[in-house]
Amino acid sequence: MFAAYLLAMADHAGMLVSNVMEAVMSRNARRWLVVVSAVLMLIGTLYGFGLLGTPVESSIGGSLAANATLLAPATPAFSIWSLIYLGLFGFAIWQVLPISRDSVRADAVAVPAALSMVLNGAWLMVVQAGWIWASVAIIFALAFTLGITLTRLASKPPASRAELVLLDGTFGLYLGWVSVATLANVTAALVASGLPAVSPVAGPLAAVVIAVGAVLGIYLAFRLGGRLSIAAAMAWGLGWIAVGRLTGEPSSAITGTAAAIAAAMVVAAAVLVRIRSARVLAPSSLATASRG
Repeated sequence: MFAAYLLAMADHAGMLVSNVMEAVMSRNARRWLVVVSAVLMLIGTLYGFGLLGTPVESSIGGSLAANATLLAPATPAFSIWSLIYLGLFGFAIWQVLPISRDSVRADAVAVPAALSMVLNGAWLMVVQAGWIWASVAIIFALAFTLGITLTRLASKPPASRAELVLLDGTFGLYLGWVSVATLANVTAALVASGLPAVSPVAGPLAAVVIAVGAVLGIYLAFRLGGRLSIAAAMAWGLGWIAVGRLTGEPSSAITGTAAAIAAAMVVAAAVLVRIRSARVLAPSSLATASRG
């Protein structure tokens, strides 16, 4: 209950910041804010990939590497960023084109989407600086900002295929992956601060943290209508944690098994919510047709 209260408070705080920015900025200004934020994110990304700085996996003494902690996903997991970045840059361009001029949903998410891009770039920069606990604070803020974005998207269905892909698909993957990355980031910070990465209790504790992630995934499924993009990204991250712990180092059968089960639970929750929603809508559609 206390955790739910904290989530609600953080959500309200984020909504307040977003609402204030929207009140003082015009519609066009909000749209161009997204473009500027995408450029800032690109700069951070160039550092994160090692083109301008140190790659993330080599920063902070390797604290964020794929073999640094029990909750670090295996290296192939991070390829999802290519898809997320493609969608984010595609959204930034699309939402200033004339074709999206009447998109109510693009207007609704412009500010939180822009904030998410700035936070993304900021996370990469503080990692470059070696400030791992600052990265934890930023990734929590990013997760809450994406939660606001998806909540707004859930209030109205997509009006076009472009909205479905660039808004629902992109930000769903973004939130799902960041949800898992937050667990890994916190664990990395704890290990960097002196907590043993491997110990007799490390595996069970990691399994508990993964259980928290599973609960979060189930909550998001029920809260946001069983979005498969969120579930897929979370399952992807959790699945690669399982692969890393069952086939690589540091090895932990209990952590790997817990991650695999959590991935299945998150996907199952999203599918069940969608099935239930379809069953609820079906009688309504039949009633409307009969009245017609």
